[in-house]
Amino acid sequence: MTSLWLADRTKPAWTASPLGDGPRSAEFIVVGAGITGLMTAVLLARAGKDVLVVEARSVGACATGNTTAKISLLQGTHLSKALPRHGRDLARAYVEGNREGQDWIIKHCQSHGIAVQREDAYTYAQSAKGVPSARLELKACQAVGLPVEWADDADVPFPYHGGVRLPEQAQFDPMEFVDSLAAELLERGGRLVERTRVRRVSSRGGKLAVHVNDAAQRDIELQAEKLVLATGIPVLDRGGYFARLKPSRSYCLAFKVPGKITRPMMISTDSPTRSVRYAPVRDGEVLIVGGAGHTVGRKKSPSKALQELASWTTKHFPGATQTHFWSAQDYTPIDHLPYVGPILPNSETIFVATGFNKWGMTNGAAAALTLSSRILGGRMDWSRAFDSWSPHELTGLLTAMQANLEVGFDLAKGWITPVSRIGRRSPGPDEGGIVSGPPWHLQARSRVNGTEHRVSPVCPHLGGIVNWNDADKAWECPLHGSRFAPDGTLLEGPATRDLTASR
Repeated sequence: MTSLWLADRTKPAWTASPLGDGPRSAEFIVVGAGITGLMTAVLLARAGKDVLVVEARSVGACATGNTTAKISLLQGTHLSKALPRHGRDLARAYVEGNREGQDWIIKHCQSHGIAVQREDAYTYAQSAKGVPSARLELKACQAVGLPVEWADDADVPFPYHGGVRLPEQAQFDPMEFVDSLAAELLERGGRLVERTRVRRVSSRGGKLAVHVNDAAQRDIELQAEKLVLATGIPVLDRGGYFARLKPSRSYCLAFKVPGKITRPMMISTDSPTRSVRYAPVRDGEVLIVGGAGHTVGRKKSPSKALQELASWTTKHFPGATQTHFWSAQDYTPIDHLPYVGPILPNSETIFVATGFNKWGMTNGAAAALTLSSRILGGRMDWSRAFDSWSPHELTGLLTAMQANLEVGFDLAKGWITPVSRIGRRSPGPDEGGIVSGPPWHLQARSRVNGTEHRVSPVCPHLGGIVNWNDADKAWECPLHGSRFAPDGTLLEGPATRDLTASR
C-alpha cells in the first residue's frame, strides 16, 4: 500500500545524514519530517539557527505523503462548525492563517519549479439531505470574507445537488514540496536523520535530553535548547493532547479513467464522504477519490467501506482502473481549531503542532509560520486562532468529556471482548487478525501474505487493546490512535514503542 505521491516520487536531490555524523546536539531539534516539521526547520535555518530534524520513518512517510494534497481555504464544512463556537473574529483569524500558509506554499513552489494546479474548490451536497449543511458553509465562508458563491450546477458525472464554490484554490504533489524543503535545509547547514524514533524527553543541565532509537535500535541521547514536535499527534503526554484530539483514518484510491476527468476539487457535505481531485502523472492524469473515514481502531471492517468507495467510482467513471491505494491519519481537536505553540502553558522549550482536522497542507504551513515566528521573537496577529493553550478551547469541553467517555468504554471493551473468543480457531491464510485469550494472557494473531505473527495486543501508550484494520493490514488502538504493523512494529503514535512479542 503505497500512495501515488510516494510511488511516483523521483529520487530526491538530497541525502539524509546518519545519526553518527556530526554532533549529537543542536540548538533546535524538530521531530517529524512532514510539511510542518520541514517548513519550520527551513524557516529556522534561514534565520541562521542550528537545526536537526529527526524522523522516525522517512520524509513524508505519514500524513504528508498520504494526503489528497489540496491547498484549499474551502475546507468541507469546517467553518460552519468553528464559527458558532468561536465567533467571527477568531474564525477570520483562522482563515487568514490558512491563507498565509497557502500563499507561502504557492510562492515556494513557483520559485522552485514545482507544479501547482489552480482549480476551483467545491463543498457540495450529493443528495437533498446535504444541501442544508452546504448552505450553512456558504454563510460561514461569507461571514469571514471568503469570496464564495453558490453553484447550482457543476461539471461532474456524479450526483450533485448544489454546493459552495471557491475559485482559484490549489493542488500539487506534496512529496516534491517536502523534498525541496529537505534540500534547502541541508544547503543551509541543517541536518536531517531518518529512521530515528524519539522515545522520551527529559531536562538536564538547562537543556533538553532527547532520547532516541536509531535505525540499529541503539539508545542514543541528543541534546537541544528547544524542541518542536511535528508528529501528527505529540509523542509526549505532557499537556494531555491525546485526550484533546480524536484520531481518524481515511482512504484514497487513484484511478486511470478513459475520457474526461473531473477538474475541480470536490468534497461532499453528506455521508459517505466523497473527496475528488485529479493529479498529473508521467503518462497523463489520474483521478483520486477519497473517503471511507472512521475513528481509528473502532471500525469493524474498513475494507467494506473501501469496496463501496471503489464501486462508486467505477459506477460514475465507467472504465476506471485502480492504480494506487493508500490511507492517512488525521486528528480533530475538540474545539475545531488547531493546537500550535508551547506544549505546556508558559513554557518556551517544547512546542507542538497538531489538530489539523484533515486540512494539513494549509494548516501545516500556517503552523510552521506560527512556530518559527514565536521562536524567533516575531508575531502573527492571526496566530491566536492556533494557540495550543487558549480560553477558546473551553467551547470544546463537552466534546472532550464525551470523547473520553468513549475511550473509557473502548478500554473496558478491549479487555473483556477477547474472552468470548477463547476456543475459537486461529485465523487461517488471508483471514487477517484477531485478539483472543484470557485477560492475563491476551494474544493478537495475524496472518498476512502467508506469514503469521503473534504479539501482545496491549498498546504501550495507555494499555488499550488493539483491533485489526483489514484494509491497512495493521493493528490499531481504539483509545488514541496508535498503529502497529502485523509484527508489532510501531507505525505512528502517541505510543513510542512497539507491541511486545507474544509466546
